[in-house]
Amino acid sequence: MFAKIKKPLLMCLIVATLIFSALLVRLYFQLQESLEKIIHYQPELATQFFDHKGRLVANVFDKELRFYANFDEIPPRMIEALLAVEDTLFFEHGGINFDAISRAMIKNVLAGKYLEGGSTLTQQLVKNIALNRDKTLTRKLKEAILSFQVERALTKEQILERYLNETFFGHGYYGVKAAAQGYFKKPLQELTLKEIAMIVGLPRAPSFYDPTRNLEFSLSRANNILERMKTLGWISEREYLASIAEVPEVYSQSLTQNKAPYVIDEALRQLSYLPNLKGGGYSIKLNIDLDYQRIAQDALVVGYERIIDRIQSRKRKTEKNTPKEEVQDTTLNGAMVVTENRTGKILALIGGIDHNKSAFNRATQAKRQFGSAIKPFIYQVAFDNGYSPASQVPDIARSFNKTFDQQSKKQNEQDIQITEEVSEGEYWRPRNYSRSFNGVVTLKSALTNSLNLATINLVESIGFERIYDNIEKLGFNHIPKDMSIVLGSLSLSPLDAAKEYSIFSNQGTMITPYLIDSVQDRFGKITTFTTQEEYITSKEQSFLVSNILEEAVAKGTGKRAKVKGIDLAGKTGTTNENVDAWFCGFSPDIQVIVWYGRDDNSPIGKYESGGIVGPPAFAYFFKNLLKLEPGLKRDFDIPKGVYKKSIGGEIFYYTKISNPSNSNKLESIQQKPIF
Repeated sequence: MFAKIKKPLLMCLIVATLIFSALLVRLYFQLQESLEKIIHYQPELATQFFDHKGRLVANVFDKELRFYANFDEIPPRMIEALLAVEDTLFFEHGGINFDAISRAMIKNVLAGKYLEGGSTLTQQLVKNIALNRDKTLTRKLKEAILSFQVERALTKEQILERYLNETFFGHGYYGVKAAAQGYFKKPLQELTLKEIAMIVGLPRAPSFYDPTRNLEFSLSRANNILERMKTLGWISEREYLASIAEVPEVYSQSLTQNKAPYVIDEALRQLSYLPNLKGGGYSIKLNIDLDYQRIAQDALVVGYERIIDRIQSRKRKTEKNTPKEEVQDTTLNGAMVVTENRTGKILALIGGIDHNKSAFNRATQAKRQFGSAIKPFIYQVAFDNGYSPASQVPDIARSFNKTFDQQSKKQNEQDIQITEEVSEGEYWRPRNYSRSFNGVVTLKSALTNSLNLATINLVESIGFERIYDNIEKLGFNHIPKDMSIVLGSLSLSPLDAAKEYSIFSNQGTMITPYLIDSVQDRFGKITTFTTQEEYITSKEQSFLVSNILEEAVAKGTGKRAKVKGIDLAGKTGTTNENVDAWFCGFSPDIQVIVWYGRDDNSPIGKYESGGIVGPPAFAYFFKNLLKLEPGLKRDFDIPKGVYKKSIGGEIFYYTKISNPSNSNKLESIQQKPIF
């Protein structure tokens, strides 16, 4: 009878064994892709941006904030603490600790519920990288098979390295490197034993033991780990007591730690061609200086607040019942771009008053009319064609056949106001802001005081087509082909303006401003970015304009930009009805472009012209920059090929091309234009 039963039972056992073996073989081959994922481990890594001094500007990531730590970077005490609490026999088992599994099963059965598991670190690694957390037999079999395979394919050190980089440590931190920097603002090598114990205690219940939320529970968990290490003889009694008494300072930080959001937005846009930009672990060095960025942001806000104060003060004078606390202005905004003259490196870039309220980057994305800020380029054309700062031009009224439409009329400049006296819509009669005429003036005086009529007459003398062609060659886009461009009807961004004004700040060579210095990928390959420049005119010729712009700051339309102790040059610009206000200026080393306007393109305010709005922010920036960098170059150099002459008690600079003795008429100029 027993023999009859034994034979079928044996057959069933053989069949079951064969089926189970077939299942294992099937799972083995099914898991090859998962095994490759663990062996060739490439986790999502945060991309980091640094300023030119190596200071962190921002961490950028998609879903997981992680920085990779090689095994050599991980403190030995961290390995010991981890093994003490998670897998003491890690270096002795082959992937599965059957004794630990047995103990865990007995505890769970006696308790009548799940209390603990017997998973090794290898099993936890497999589960974290390649499997889900379902408590099914199939998943457990997969975990076991993969654990054996991983142990054969990788060294113990490689397994630990992957585990400590993959594991979630709470508060959005993945991997021990992110946890150390996030919780304690320290590199791994500087962590204390107590801090190490707090970190390795987190994976059991990351939210519950998060020290930023439950410090007492985190400390208690760490103390238990320290006690276990002492019991194992891995730390001394002295180390144990010292660590038990320690209460580390814990930080609750923003994961991105973004100190320059407009800069990072622009950098991400420029680097969008990189594969997996937010998860590829790039290290990106920017040209910005966080100190310059801070001063520029403060300067822009100071200028903004002064505009608001002036507008509200005038309103209170006209409306006696207006309360002192006004509703905050929601449309007024601004932008600032700071560059290095000789290289074009962007040292600061501010795209708005408050990124939290508006992420639109006005420094790079807003195209606004340029106003009188265009005039220096017109005078540069004149000087390169033989005119000199001492050349004379009439500042008198002119009437033009009205060849442009009403939209062109609205584009005309108001920084030194332009209005029209029109009879039946047939003529355009521009005039100066003062509504007076100055008769015959020098080009130096015309640019210093931003005289509209003198500039228009100068263009008539040179020839509109020549002016238009030269403006176009400078890279200005979407230029209206009518006289309105003489007074700044064309549009550009503050970043574009920084490029154009480099002709003056960089002595005749136009520099393309650039934000990114270098990009290093996760494998160490470095790509560097360099200055792009284009020769426009000689340094002697460009000095003629920059010297007049220095005069404009000293006693002309830009006098509110003046700062004691440093030479500054610049030009104001305002568009019709005070819609846009610019100040474009520079010192011997640094160039600053300032713009203010309303996002809805409505007027800033009745009296808010470029000479009032932009210069205070510019001056604030340089006053504070001198405190930061007292060694900043303070005096402009005069090129060797520049000469000076006193005419009527006034000093004029000139070159061989722009000699005051030359005729003003282009027909007699034999020198080929440099533009």
